[in-house]
Amino acid sequence: MSGVDPWRFVRPVRHSLEEVYATIPIPVGAWWRRMLAFAGPGFLVAVGYMDPGNWATDIAGGAAFNYALLSVILVANFVAVFLQAMAARLGLVTGRDLAQACRETYSRPVAIFLWLWAEVGIVACDVAEVLGAAIALLLLFHIPLLTGVVLTGLDVLIVLALQNRGFRVIEAIVITLIAIIVVLFGVELFFARPEWAAVWRGFLPHQQLVTNPTMLYIGLGIVGATVMPHNLFLHSSIVQTRKIGRTDADLRSAIRFALADSAIALTIALCVNAAILIVAAAAFFRSGHHEIADIQGAYRMISPVLGVALAAPIFGVALLASGQDSTLTGTLAGQVVLEGFMQLRIPPWQRRLISRGLAIVPAVLVIAWAGPNATGGLMIFSQVVLSAALIFAVVPLVTITGDRKRMGNFVNTRANTIAGWLMAAALAVTNVWLAVTTLLPMLRH
Repeated sequence: MSGVDPWRFVRPVRHSLEEVYATIPIPVGAWWRRMLAFAGPGFLVAVGYMDPGNWATDIAGGAAFNYALLSVILVANFVAVFLQAMAARLGLVTGRDLAQACRETYSRPVAIFLWLWAEVGIVACDVAEVLGAAIALLLLFHIPLLTGVVLTGLDVLIVLALQNRGFRVIEAIVITLIAIIVVLFGVELFFARPEWAAVWRGFLPHQQLVTNPTMLYIGLGIVGATVMPHNLFLHSSIVQTRKIGRTDADLRSAIRFALADSAIALTIALCVNAAILIVAAAAFFRSGHHEIADIQGAYRMISPVLGVALAAPIFGVALLASGQDSTLTGTLAGQVVLEGFMQLRIPPWQRRLISRGLAIVPAVLVIAWAGPNATGGLMIFSQVVLSAALIFAVVPLVTITGDRKRMGNFVNTRANTIAGWLMAAALAVTNVWLAVTTLLPMLRH
């Protein structure tokens, strides 16, 4: 074994999320039964595309620019579908999640660098999600923000308890919370009564997206809040909860069903994202309240503006469901990254406690030091950090899935590879621009 780097390995020490690996059998027979068996991972991933970070950018975009930024949501969703499909294929074909594949592929220094950025991205995601759930508790039940942040940490115990009952239980809880969000925002759309002709026009790209600096800034914020790195790690792992064969035919069938699952789930996420912006535009832009730019302001004004007393509590309950849903999946993503990169042999509850603690600690410290009014700035900063971390997940994903030695007959096509690198380049440029233009004003103040 002399001369062999122990950091590199042929087989992973343990499967990703080993306690639920290949625990869900795929039935034979009718295609719809197999489709139902595969349904679930895509919905866990879709949660990240409708989390509180998306709420903040969608509300600001709708209040300031009416329906104009719906085209950005649509484009960001197409990018998400493409990258999530690539992540799912990686997990199914190689039997590794993205974190494990990075550890196998790169040298120790590079892999550690990627791991640190993955952890930074997960913490950034979790900070926004924890704050979103805590803000919902404050708005609905007047629970102090600091107390609410700590309460969101209980999802570590919830995930552990649910996972011991089978991964299908977690998927059922997540899908139920998504259904609640969908129904509640359907009600909000009914209350808001948007101008549907203007809504459909909003999905068409237009020149102002580039020529208007403020619109471009918020549009890039929507992209940064939508395409998140932790979802790529998570999806490549949780597709492996299905027990599938290893022949090319088995893998091809599994990939097809997994892609259908994620496409359906992300289409629902697109609808939720669009609904948040449409409600903000119909309520705030139409009434002249263009200054509404955060969740708390939207909650306070939505009932008076729409003239419907139920609008605010419905908004708050949907936010609570979104925050709790996203913290559940964020905890799982933290476990995947920690296990995959570091191969830690510690109990699951300890791994989850570490990943959740990394998110809660900065939120608690900022609130304790600067007070509840600092939450808006912290959520914006978390999205800036998240944007910077994204490129360090996309580049390895495109690289590894383009390696024929790793992917065999399921390697990226030339078109997919070119599209992947173009997306990576575009994300890098836009996210660097977003980081610079957001950080510089903060530093000046």
